Amino acid sequence: MNRCGIFDSGVGGLSVAKEILKAKLFDEIIYFGDTARVPYGNKNESTIIRYSLEALEFLKNFDINFLVVACNSASSVAIEELRKEASFPVVGVIEAGIKAIENENRNSNILLIGTKRTIESNKYQFLLKKMGFKNIVSISTPLFVPLVEEGIVEGKIIDDVFDLYFGKLNREKIDIVILGCTHYPFLSSSLQKYFFNAKLIHSGQAIVELLKKDYGLKEVNNTTIKLFASDNPKALKDFANKIL
Repeated sequence: MNRCGIFDSGVGGLSVAKEILKAKLFDEIIYFGDTARVPYGNKNESTIIRYSLEALEFLKNFDINFLVVACNSASSVAIEELRKEASFPVVGVIEAGIKAIENENRNSNILLIGTKRTIESNKYQFLLKKMGFKNIVSISTPLFVPLVEEGIVEGKIIDDVFDLYFGKLNREKIDIVILGCTHYPFLSSSLQKYFFNAKLIHSGQAIVELLKKDYGLKEVNNTTIKLFASDNPKALKDFANKIL
């Protein structure tokens, strides 16, 4: 059986799982949300690596033959450690997100948003500059994760938080917004209204394209998914039932 493991710090990775499930690239998906320790984005590097390796060990119990790291914080600091411990391919959302804009104009004004750890890792910024992009603004938006975890994705609270983080930006001039956290696609509708001229880069869609192009994965007849969480699995499953 072709089985894919996906892990994230919480419910955010379900935005990636949804796209992989829709693409039917695997017979089965095993999703693990580390909800007891969400968010990863405010943890230090060694802690994120430890949590990521523990998630890998859990998923190995299901005989997975592919791992998608649906957490930008983990992708930014733990991907190489995960690859050392895995006997199968390990793909992270950062590399997928970067590939998704490889055909964009190099003079585009890019806004990168993510957790504190993802922004401070400088991984996205380094890869973007390596590709020739010059106009990059990076903003840490740590309040987004707990808001999404609480199911708050639109309305006055979201508008106020957007103004807090983005109030000084010239919104009209932003061409591309990279959602550098897998929780953020759940804010897509609100973000698109706020950055009305921008193209949003969604990790889930980018991962599917990477899996098809780089790994030659083809559509199967049917894909099933199993959901696990380190705390309050019912809340994770209830959230999944709304979006999957």
